Amino acid sequence: MVNKIRDKFGANTFLLFITIVLFIIMYIAGMIIFREKNFGRLQVFLNLFISNAGLIVASVGMTTVLITGGIDISIGSVVAMTCMLLAWMMEKQGMGAIPSIILVLLIGILFGLVQGFLIAYLKIQPFIVTLAGMFFARGMTAIISTEMITIKNKTFLAMANAKIYLPFGGTVNRKGILVKPYIYPSVIIALVVLILIFLLLKYLKFGRSIYAVGGNEQSSLLMGLNVRKTKLKVYIMNGFLAALAGFVFCLNTSGGFVEQAKGFEMEAIAASVIGGTLLTGGVGNVIGSLFGVLIKGTIETFITFQGTLSSWWTKIVIAALLCFFIVLQSIFVGAKLKKKISK
Repeated sequence: MVNKIRDKFGANTFLLFITIVLFIIMYIAGMIIFREKNFGRLQVFLNLFISNAGLIVASVGMTTVLITGGIDISIGSVVAMTCMLLAWMMEKQGMGAIPSIILVLLIGILFGLVQGFLIAYLKIQPFIVTLAGMFFARGMTAIISTEMITIKNKTFLAMANAKIYLPFGGTVNRKGILVKPYIYPSVIIALVVLILIFLLLKYLKFGRSIYAVGGNEQSSLLMGLNVRKTKLKVYIMNGFLAALAGFVFCLNTSGGFVEQAKGFEMEAIAASVIGGTLLTGGVGNVIGSLFGVLIKGTIETFITFQGTLSSWWTKIVIAALLCFFIVLQSIFVGAKLKKKISK
């Protein structure tokens, strides 16, 4: 039965289907188990986006890199460096919020350009290049400041604290007051990025080139695609998205410190893989990465509502899910190879 469904929808769609179903089952289970704690409120669901907006942006960038058959383990350090730079420029140098944001985004593009050039044109392994990038960005974060810098800039705090109320899904509290659900601008940014990259991958020539390069570089060359240029563009885009993820992350923390966003890149990789992106390249979907992030957020919410479990259980459950999806991926890849051989 599983084989029939897989053959009908394809590996990519089938993995995405499993991820979405898993999230729905987990969330319904939470609504049943924690019904007395109002787990089913719309605001609880929206909090998944609020607390993970930066990770959504980072996972979208990571997904595009993984589709090409590459990897980027520098994202967490770039996020930390971005937060520290924003805090340092606004609080120590007296720069305005908008110029500071523009500057860190340009730094992200430059960071992606350097890494992309080394990977695409000098053919250095992505893991080695981004490992060096990880050390460099984390080191630069410490060079800027070893102490935590809290952002007090009024413009930045206005962006960070601006609540966008939804006209539906409100609940009446114990005092009889209607409480409307809300989101922050960070969520809007994350969803806009998600939609734009989804459209890019699905409908634009550049998006199709990304899948082609990840599927088979030699075939892409024979088709006349500029593989090196495609990879370079992907890493530049990923550098920009990593810096943007840092800005969105900073909207939640309103500060910068050296240890910030440690392991963030692994969470982005985990979300992408759980969302159906193949580590071998050529297959992936940013919608799946979104649900991968939501699954991680749901597990954290379970632990918060339960009250007695350690937050480290999130890592354990994510590790189990990763193993499950990697096994599924290997099964699909193996079945695909057998099908090719039989033909």
